[in-house]
Amino acid sequence: MKILDTRLTHPAEQIILILERIYNRGLTTTSGGNISIIDDRGDIWITPAGVDKGSLQTRDIMCIKNDGTVVGIHKPSSEFPFHRAIYEFRPDIRAVIHAHPPALVSFSIVGKIPDTNIIPQARKICGPIGYAPYALPGSQQLGNKIADVFKENHEAVIMENHGTVVGGTDLRDAFQRFETLEFCARTIINGRTIGKPEYLDDRNIEEFHTSFPPLLSEMDKVEYPSEEREIRQSIVRIVQRACRQGLMISSYGTVSVRWKREDFLITPTNLHRWDIRNKDVVQIREGMREPGKIPSNSTWLHQEIYKRFPNINSIIITQSPYLMAFGVTREEFNVRTIPESWIFLQDVPKVPFGSYFKHNPLILTLLGKGIPAVIVENDAVMVTGDKLLQTFDRLEVAEFSAKSLTMSVPLGKLKPINARQIGELQKKFLPKG
Repeated sequence: MKILDTRLTHPAEQIILILERIYNRGLTTTSGGNISIIDDRGDIWITPAGVDKGSLQTRDIMCIKNDGTVVGIHKPSSEFPFHRAIYEFRPDIRAVIHAHPPALVSFSIVGKIPDTNIIPQARKICGPIGYAPYALPGSQQLGNKIADVFKENHEAVIMENHGTVVGGTDLRDAFQRFETLEFCARTIINGRTIGKPEYLDDRNIEEFHTSFPPLLSEMDKVEYPSEEREIRQSIVRIVQRACRQGLMISSYGTVSVRWKREDFLITPTNLHRWDIRNKDVVQIREGMREPGKIPSNSTWLHQEIYKRFPNINSIIITQSPYLMAFGVTREEFNVRTIPESWIFLQDVPKVPFGSYFKHNPLILTLLGKGIPAVIVENDAVMVTGDKLLQTFDRLEVAEFSAKSLTMSVPLGKLKPINARQIGELQKKFLPKG
């Protein structure tokens, strides 16, 4: 998978890469949406009008020079006026994404704004969400209305009966905001499909950002034998795969794999998950971290798990839209749906928000009982296993099960596999000893 480096990559290449992610994830249509970047000279690079978003190439990206000269083989997007207006009124914004992602469009057509307090990191990433009244697409009036909302220091705006537009300090920042906001919207909608969403308060969010232990000390000497490098590569592949499949978003997700004894490798904090590389993964050896790198905030938890449970060799903590629907409601996540779900997961418990903070590690008690997957309310799902691929498979099965349960709500009441059938599955597929 291609990596986005906004410092080195040409604006046209950046736009193509982000548009591929948005389109392939089903967050816009062939004709819908547009992306732009303003460079250091004041030139605006933007997607063209009337060209298939699924097959754009760098030569298709248009450039409107600072003096108004248009360079390229197409016409610029018809929504160019509001991109230009945002840049004029907000010089701190250097990239803009406009699209019609289904969940945010749902909010736009009922005149509502998603509450980002549904998950802990979203409010910090998205900021306050604005709302722009309807105006004719491509008109200067629409540009003025959107720019007026951005002038109020919003970086994300719901457009009435239209979609959403977000800005960022660069295109990576804008995409993270866009993806996180759509994830919030999907989680709320899925949560309302199965029950009533519960939200975090300011105290919860503050606790999330301040409750993690201090950084581990740096080790003096680092070794990179071949088996360690192989683990790095496997972590990167799984993170990128999870992002492509919608099982992880750029603003949240941790993967770790035991290396030897209690030493392990883990993903870093404050790094866009889509763009992780082998060299970004952090080695934890003898309770110390690789120099110059900051591992996940949950590193202490991974340490404890690898110390206490020798049968666990890999861990994934992430947010996925259907599992989180159960995480933000009081509804039971009943995996007794099809045999595969129960065999892979058994019964998946939910624990209160904060249950893996160091002062309240309830999640460790559950793992000690042999439970492979746990949902943390309004936060994440944790899945554990032996090999990393097995752990990822469990995550996929869990998300598919949650999706099936959510989609079954309009059809009728769940008829779960009964106790006798569970006993048969347990005897055949989970023999003791």
